[in-house]
Amino acid sequence: MFSGIDEVDWASMEHAYGPADDVPELLRGLASDDPAEREAALDGMYGAVHHQGDVYACTLACIPFLFELVVDPGVQDRGGVVELLTSIGGFDLDEDDEAEIDEDEIEGAANYAMAAAAVTAGAGVFFELIADEDPGVRLAAPLALATLHRHPVRVLALLRERLPVEPDEEVRLALVEAAGRVALRHRPLADRVGKWLGLLASRADSPGLRLAALAQLARCSPDGLPGDVVPVVSGLLREMRSAPEESGGRVEPAGPGTGTPPGRIPAREDDEPEPGPDTTAAPAPAPAAADSEPVEPNEPVEPVQAVEPVQAVEPAQPVDPEPVASAEAGRGEHVVTPTLVGQLRSLYAQENAGRGAPWAADLLRTLHVGLDDRVGDRTALLADQLRSPDRHQRIDAVRMSGGLIRAWRGPYEELVALVGEQLADPEPRLAEAASHVLEELFGLAAPAAEALAARLAADPGCWVKTWAGGPPGLGSTVKALARLGDARAVPALAAALEREQVAHDVGFAVGCLGAAARPLAGVLRRRLADVELDENAYDRASPLLAGLTALRAGEATPEVLRVLRGAPEYRGAWLRTAALRALGAFGPAAREAVPELRALISRPGTASATEAAEALWAASGDADAVLPVLIEGLESDQVHDRRSAAVALGALGPRAAVVAPRLRGLLAHDELWLRVDAAIALWEVSGRTRETVGALLTAWEQNRHVRVRVAECLARMGPVPEGSAAAHVLRSELVSVRRHNAMDGGYGSHDIHEDEKLLALCRQALRGAGKGSTP
Repeated sequence: MFSGIDEVDWASMEHAYGPADDVPELLRGLASDDPAEREAALDGMYGAVHHQGDVYACTLACIPFLFELVVDPGVQDRGGVVELLTSIGGFDLDEDDEAEIDEDEIEGAANYAMAAAAVTAGAGVFFELIADEDPGVRLAAPLALATLHRHPVRVLALLRERLPVEPDEEVRLALVEAAGRVALRHRPLADRVGKWLGLLASRADSPGLRLAALAQLARCSPDGLPGDVVPVVSGLLREMRSAPEESGGRVEPAGPGTGTPPGRIPAREDDEPEPGPDTTAAPAPAPAAADSEPVEPNEPVEPVQAVEPVQAVEPAQPVDPEPVASAEAGRGEHVVTPTLVGQLRSLYAQENAGRGAPWAADLLRTLHVGLDDRVGDRTALLADQLRSPDRHQRIDAVRMSGGLIRAWRGPYEELVALVGEQLADPEPRLAEAASHVLEELFGLAAPAAEALAARLAADPGCWVKTWAGGPPGLGSTVKALARLGDARAVPALAAALEREQVAHDVGFAVGCLGAAARPLAGVLRRRLADVELDENAYDRASPLLAGLTALRAGEATPEVLRVLRGAPEYRGAWLRTAALRALGAFGPAAREAVPELRALISRPGTASATEAAEALWAASGDADAVLPVLIEGLESDQVHDRRSAAVALGALGPRAAVVAPRLRGLLAHDELWLRVDAAIALWEVSGRTRETVGALLTAWEQNRHVRVRVAECLARMGPVPEGSAAAHVLRSELVSVRRHNAMDGGYGSHDIHEDEKLLALCRQALRGAGKGSTP
């Protein structure tokens, strides 16, 4: 094995962490008899040689040796190596990607292309591995074939032939998933795959397999889903719950005289012929019927959608006295290792302990992805799951509810109330998952308010969370209740403020509560007076300043001034900014700070001068003093400083009308956010809407993340004219089901709040439209 490995000039190559001279050791580690060494080697391959999906020259050099590993039956854990090869070779660079590549990315793009070519060229070996004795290899091989092989018709034929004779349930699910992947990559085959999946969904011999077929059908051929998909899926989940134990996918023999092979789906009149093999690839383990519709090798291929693979887990013991090997058993002995792979496997095992069908959550997530904007169906399905007697199904449903609400708009009152009911469950993971989802909902969490208050009162230990590596933070139940503006969160915040180290997010929670948190002003002021102005001052003072700012607690001006004057060098600029914002929020109540603020604006053109000018204007109303400072800030060479100056000038209103030409000149600036701030300020100082609205609507279309800021301005302008471009844009936003800031593969903790705010602003701007409008 590894013939020629020492002849490769590994030292001349690099991976994510430097010279690649350690790669031969990693490759040999993958073939080790020691499970800990194998796992450490796999972790090293993903961590350095294929870091975050990157392909380096050393990654390319590894490919022949990885193929040697996967075809050697003496190597354990080969399924992991198959998955690694699939990841290395499975990157699709479509035409849009190619058009966006710059000079710095050319080498990387070439590496991806060479990796895809190299792995695809050897993909024929996966045909042999799909019937390997190692269940872990059989688990990984179907997706490898679907992702890498050039002849999708032949791959489909093999998947269909293998399904009836495969004894492991989890591998059977992988075969179905692979068929869905083929349909996504080769759209001309989608109808064919959809028909087969439809048959499986109605006739397969296990509820798990029927659920898998529905999930893939939703992804690749959603029109083929049954009209009653919600009750069908709910019934499958009940069937899976009612089964005393999973059979591990064991295929029972067909009854005598049926003429049907074990586990085979009986054909019906409208069943299509089995796709057959082509003659250019490696032979399949089982023959297939001839197919009259071959797909040419150069058939257009669509990009692969990211889908979580079916994870290898320990299935429940089969009912049959003769046990069937599981995919996990084929991966060799697993030990707890300090590697990322080991930690993830350990966490996965903990998460799925006690589950009868741990793969069901993955199937349901795939189904939800396929259902896409069918919010009503998805909500009904999750509501049914949340009523399940199975806690694991409810944990999954809580998390998926968060994902649904985060990405799609809809009526969620019932769903939120059901999530709230989970807060009282004695299973800590379930209650914790529910509180985290509710925390992100802000006002949408109202149907769960009573449940949140009850949990808060019952468990004071959840009020503040501590970590070894950072400052404490409020518990998710406290934050969820505070973000609702519910005064029942005040005692928890008061307790948090009395701790030796104040929770870093207490100030934001105070701001959400508004006037209800006014009783906390005294303790905020007292704690701020006690903050030592050393290098840790910012961490200690910033949450207190944020709370006082939100409460506009002008009586705290002396304490804020002490911080402003004594800010240390380390993070001092941040601390002074927080103090100046507090004084600005205090307004005329901060008159005591006026002399200090006048002294600070003596250095115009700096960020601190702009911030001081804003505070001085709020405290004194002296436009003559602040206007020159802000005009100079508008000329700064730093975009951030220019934006701050524009916003501050807008706050002056008509008193800053003299800067209108300068602001108008910024409407053509390259920086979109500066154009938006300048347009809003131009309207505020001049009252002219036409050029402002045009600039704002252009920005709205260019960047969805400016929409809240734009809508705020449109709402302040008054009802927009009926039939105007602004009215059209606002109404289009209101009828969209997708949240404006929804992202594939990521999200922010305030996304739902920002989107709901956008919807409210759009309605406000349109209110009264057609009954007269501002000029």
